Amino acid sequence: MNFRGPLIRDLLFAGHKVSAGAPDITPELQVRLQKMGAAVHETPLQRTGAGILADIRYGAGLQRLMARERPDIVLTYTIKPNIWGAFAAWRLGIPSVAMVTGLGYAFTEGGTRKLRQRLVRGIARRLYRAATDRNRKVIFQNPDDPRDFVALGCLRDETKIAIVNGSGVDLQHYVRTPLPEAPVFLMIARLLRNKGVAEYGEAALRVLAKYPQARFLLVGPFDEGPDTITRAELDRWANGGLEYLGPSSDVRTVLDQARIFVLPSYREGTPRSVLEAMATGRCVITSDAPGCRETVHDGQTGFLVPARDVDALSKVMEIAINDPELIACMAEASWRLARDRYEVGAVNREVMRHLGL
Repeated sequence: MNFRGPLIRDLLFAGHKVSAGAPDITPELQVRLQKMGAAVHETPLQRTGAGILADIRYGAGLQRLMARERPDIVLTYTIKPNIWGAFAAWRLGIPSVAMVTGLGYAFTEGGTRKLRQRLVRGIARRLYRAATDRNRKVIFQNPDDPRDFVALGCLRDETKIAIVNGSGVDLQHYVRTPLPEAPVFLMIARLLRNKGVAEYGEAALRVLAKYPQARFLLVGPFDEGPDTITRAELDRWANGGLEYLGPSSDVRTVLDQARIFVLPSYREGTPRSVLEAMATGRCVITSDAPGCRETVHDGQTGFLVPARDVDALSKVMEIAINDPELIACMAEASWRLARDRYEVGAVNREVMRHLGL
């Protein structure tokens, strides 16, 4: 609902029938989707890990669902649905389009389990190559990802590439609100190392030692993936003054509390959390990394810093504290960029065009 709700709404409004499948659909979510007019289907998925038998069962479940629904076209997103959904649709002779919303852990260099990560990357690349051979089109959310996808051998036919401006952001739902006077930094992300959570925590400790009046908020759930932040790490940052608020079902309330939004991620498709912050009129500090760099005009709507660089991150945080007028100007420019480039209706029209609808 958060990421594809507006697209489902716009597809239905255009007169199409929509069947939505996802794992772990709650009764409340099912009711909301059904009220919109979509058919809802549970598609059990082991979200993390490389267990091939579980993935094959997931693919077989998708094939059974497609055989019952007989759709004219299938749209998938995230790595496992993209791979196994492409195979399922191909077996039934149904056209499919994959949306690559970021290359993620399987393609990010480094990590605490390097051998495992190399194995996962190798498997993922081969499976993606076979899956994209079967896709009609592959939609990306930034210009870096398709170049890397081709270079890594995940996509052989470059004529299938399409690019859209992320998932878009609903400017009616995420509205501009006044900036607080105090220097309040906010990060919203799953607690994963490749999201830059560790860099945010370490930078917070450094800046708080010099500027105790600042606040650093962290919002997001723990993740069971191999790249997760540990409870001990989080406790150390909290003991130094970082405020962990846990997960949130509606981030608008915490965005209202923030003056500066931070996402020092190693790589994204187009980070939804940054678009939401921009839509509420927040200056953004993010990484000069694929997917992130497109969302910020450095020095105008926010700051770009090298990924994995705590020194650079803490320095721009100090600039943000010491120059509140600059931050206010950046916040205004950030909102205008969200309005002009990332409005969800315009993005959805592009997606529908690539679907041939």
